[in-house]
Amino acid sequence: MGDYHWEERLTEMVEWRRHLHRHPELSFQEYETMAFIADKLRSFGVETKEQVGDTGVLGVIRGTQPGKVVALRADMDALPIQDEKDCEYASTVQGVMHACGHDGHTSGLLEVARYFSQRREQLKGEIRFIFQPGEEVCPGGALKMIEAGVLDGVDVIYGVHLWTPIPYGQLASAPGPVMASTDEFFIDVIGKGGHGGMPHDTVDSLLVGAQLVVQLQSIVSRNVNPLHPAVLTVGTFNSGTAQNVIAEQSRITGTVRAFDEQTRMLIKRRIHEVAEQLCALNGAESKVEYLMGYPTLVNHEGETERFFRVARSIFAEEQVVQTPPMMPAEDFAYYVQQVPGCFIFVGAGNPETGAVYPHHHARFDIDERAMVNAAQILISLTEDVLSNSNGAS
Repeated sequence: MGDYHWEERLTEMVEWRRHLHRHPELSFQEYETMAFIADKLRSFGVETKEQVGDTGVLGVIRGTQPGKVVALRADMDALPIQDEKDCEYASTVQGVMHACGHDGHTSGLLEVARYFSQRREQLKGEIRFIFQPGEEVCPGGALKMIEAGVLDGVDVIYGVHLWTPIPYGQLASAPGPVMASTDEFFIDVIGKGGHGGMPHDTVDSLLVGAQLVVQLQSIVSRNVNPLHPAVLTVGTFNSGTAQNVIAEQSRITGTVRAFDEQTRMLIKRRIHEVAEQLCALNGAESKVEYLMGYPTLVNHEGETERFFRVARSIFAEEQVVQTPPMMPAEDFAYYVQQVPGCFIFVGAGNPETGAVYPHHHARFDIDERAMVNAAQILISLTEDVLSNSNGAS
């Protein structure tokens, strides 16, 4: 990899990334993105299949000698956010933008595919390039890709996330639970509406709902073991139509994050119980819809050890750090439930380039040089697996 012309490769990766950034597509609507990826893969001579798991793409490179099978994954969908950046590559699609770096993930993995396409004569084993749709919406695209067979026969899988909270130049991961599970709840409080001046003839769903919002917060603070990280956030509370009308119905929605299944299921059960009991106490009814989302992303210990060993062989030791667990979720979790693997955060934040905004922000951007670091760690991990059968597995 040392003789690879990374400056030239970065120039083209930037072109790919900016093209995708100008033309973002929402989850499971990535038709032009799919065609763009497939066209590039075929131009590299990579065996390519489109419409995998709906709008996904699978590329395959087989070496001339037998060996292990390594899968590499990038997500490709954008978000329903209006791009507010003032730059020449801002989104041209009203209300849609790449606000999470998936355009950079896709471009980096395309470069990895090109790199190995030029070295298949020396390659042992097989590499699969998974370009996955729909990471941003539950139930996500990972399950569809797995159902389509992308992991059949795979020995190990790696994925990266360009991450602006980490400065450019750093890479981070950790063994075990590294990203939380994510679930969603929708609670309807049904009371009895009426005149705002005659509350005694009504059951005020807004008042009951307000009490419920407060009581939901006690689930984490009073029911969950404080040594088990968890989050319950109420995101919306909708009720009422006029200042002198007592609302008959209110709706509360929110999200739940946890790092172990016991805590996850405890919170789910308590949400149902608290809603039912509080509403009944106040003469109202409750309807709770609870959607189980992505599971906890658990990195395999052996593959995480491999990441730290390999990363410190190509980057300075101080550039490779251990990340604490974080509450955002990722459907890469489904892949590592099936095969050993590791998810890696590649620093993409840089105040000098304006890459300071959090993920899912309308001014989100990355230090595009981070795509080189992402490609290099995926290449090095893949080469380590395929060339070293005695390595971690």
